[in-house]
Amino acid sequence: MADLKNFFDEMFGTGERRRESYRDYHQWLESQDTAWLHRKSAEAETVFRRIGITFSVYGEEEANERLIPFDVVPRIISTREWSRLVRGIQQRVQAINAFLHDIYHRQEILRAGRIPVESITENDAFLPQMIGVSPPGNVYTHIVGVDIVRTGEDEFHVLEDNARTPSGVSYMLENREIMLQMFPELFARINVQAVGDYPKNLMRSLGACAPRSCKDTPVIAVLTPGIYNSAYFEHAFLAGQMGAELVEGHDLRVVNGRIAMRTTQGYTPIDVIYRRVDDDYLDPLNFNPQSLLGVPGIFDVYRAGGVTIANAPGTGIADDKAIYSYMPEIIEFYTGEKARLNNVPTWRCSEPDALHYVLDNLSELVVKEVHGSGGYGMLVGPAATNKELAAFRNKLKATPANYIAQPTLSLSTAPILTKEGLESRHVDLRAFVLVSPDGIRTTPGGLTRVALQKASLVVNSSQGGGTKDTWVLEE
Repeated sequence: MADLKNFFDEMFGTGERRRESYRDYHQWLESQDTAWLHRKSAEAETVFRRIGITFSVYGEEEANERLIPFDVVPRIISTREWSRLVRGIQQRVQAINAFLHDIYHRQEILRAGRIPVESITENDAFLPQMIGVSPPGNVYTHIVGVDIVRTGEDEFHVLEDNARTPSGVSYMLENREIMLQMFPELFARINVQAVGDYPKNLMRSLGACAPRSCKDTPVIAVLTPGIYNSAYFEHAFLAGQMGAELVEGHDLRVVNGRIAMRTTQGYTPIDVIYRRVDDDYLDPLNFNPQSLLGVPGIFDVYRAGGVTIANAPGTGIADDKAIYSYMPEIIEFYTGEKARLNNVPTWRCSEPDALHYVLDNLSELVVKEVHGSGGYGMLVGPAATNKELAAFRNKLKATPANYIAQPTLSLSTAPILTKEGLESRHVDLRAFVLVSPDGIRTTPGGLTRVALQKASLVVNSSQGGGTKDTWVLEE
């Protein structure tokens, strides 16, 4: 194993003695032939390639379809650890929904001075058109992805909240399916909580959020930007798994105050739209008039209560990285409790003192765009060249409000299978949460993302990362 001394390792903790949650798996692993594991890994890659589990990388001139690397060594979480995470995740998601309802209605948190008014009113992610709009069941974030990192045995931090259109759940499901095929004896030996009921739970959760105009079984559709979107595989996969319609903007129109989809029998009304189209492109009549991806008039139907859009327009303000820095205050304001999961310490570069500190310590920090995602537009100071640091310093001085900075965390590591055998790499975890008027449900496991490059802290697939199956043990 490599790099185990400096970081907490999921399998070995802070030493060479394996952790209790890995006991049964480690015993099995030590009895396996490494060459056989490599053959199984190659077999899994072949299956992924045949299924077509790829993602697109934007900004490259040549072919940009890539296979997402998959590591066959699972990441294992104990029942106790997972219970603690779920309590913190659900508290956070509850607060996010309350926050969204508040800022689009009475704005009590602004009146109380808990967060600055300009952090909302001057934020591009805030959607004034949503003021006064109450979605069915008062649910704004129907699907949430919470990114969690670990720095020690009992030290977990929320790195990011994904409240717009979180992706990755299809990889969680396919990773588990592949592991069941490759290593059935492991699942007979180790009791792992299932994740395969996610599509059914998603369908049920979305159905519970249908508008009042829906009198029968809700008709649900997944709205995709189309085949050239980086997450199109996931859009098609989830629609197929749910038994929902997969539609594009040109398949939909407003008919008698409802959103209807084109079928061979004419236009059929839709009750719930799981949209994977960004706010700006959702409705050319209300937002970007140049959009060819959305549906003219869909926002007017939504405001009138004729359709549910999941996630609600305007939810992006809740996962803006500048707003993230206020999450401890937001949680306490709406729940009356301290946050059960810590934020990562964050400097808002819009504040002069914070900017001064960041500029002075740039080589030691991670700097991110407040609206960025996928690992794009960020600087990892310890891994940056002098030229990259100088260029980023100029960006910060020019538009400081566009950035936040955080310390370089000692992310936990987990073993991966390499050509040289097992080696450790940094990991994080995206937990997937479903919200409906019936409650909040967190899928047991989520998606472990792994930085396949040695010493890299960037786990995003678009930046060379891969994924692992995540096991939450049964009691």
